[in-house]
Amino acid sequence: MAHTVLIVDDAAFMRMMIKDILIKNGFEVVGEAQDGQQAVDKFEELKPDLITMDITMPEKDGITALKEIKEADPNAIIIMCSAMGQQAMVIDAIQAGAKDFVVKPFQADRVIEAITKALD
Repeated sequence: MAHTVLIVDDAAFMRMMIKDILIKNGFEVVGEAQDGQQAVDKFEELKPDLITMDITMPEKDGITALKEIKEADPNAIIIMCSAMGQQAMVIDAIQAGAKDFVVKPFQADRVIEAITKALD
């Protein structure tokens, strides 16, 4: 059975890019969210195996959403997505429980490597 993934990013084209990479590699995308609050709600509803989460988003940023999801489910597997130059935020995310991070623009092999490693 394919692993299920929730994609969280405020940019629709970024969600499409990740979705394309995941589907081509046998993952099932069960949902998408465009901000941190939607991420928390959809996680509760869908219970995906893994979440890819953007750091910088409106309403609620990725680190706040990460902390809320980890509080609700300490076993949640979350990979953060960040733009170049967000090292401090990435460190905050890892300390808050993120399994890994990938840098935008995405390289397909790096995304799959991070996800595969996180799911092991």
